[in-house]
Amino acid sequence: MKPTQIALAVLVVLSVTITGCASPNRPLGAPTTTPSGAYSSAYGTVDSIQVVQTSSGSGSGIGTVAGGVVGGALGNQVGEGRGRTAATVAGAIGGAMIGNQMEKNASGRQVYQIGVRLDNGSYQTFQQESVGDLQVGSRVRIENGQVFRY
Repeated sequence: MKPTQIALAVLVVLSVTITGCASPNRPLGAPTTTPSGAYSSAYGTVDSIQVVQTSSGSGSGIGTVAGGVVGGALGNQVGEGRGRTAATVAGAIGGAMIGNQMEKNASGRQVYQIGVRLDNGSYQTFQQESVGDLQVGSRVRIENGQVFRY
């Protein structure tokens, strides 16, 4: 394989990896908007509160790209000819996988997952950094994706 083919293959793999990280869905607990763009609010009762560890899965992709570049550079230092090419590709792929996992581990944090039974009968789950004085059974107002006691 020629160096240009290797570079092209690495770019394709990285592009596919980064594109796979994009999430078109609204994150849990994000504000809901009405068609006019105004934020909505609702009322309900807290049904559950749990501490959860968030792991990425929706990272920026920087870890994957950086890992791929470093792995490819290190792999390029090994062997000659086709062996060097194979080592470069293997290093890029391995580095990308390691970088992705490191990014996931670094971005994890603890948040509160609050389950709310809304007055209209539906159930929603929200994630917040703090619960304040909320407890199971508390009457709450949901505004801009946040749960507040009232």
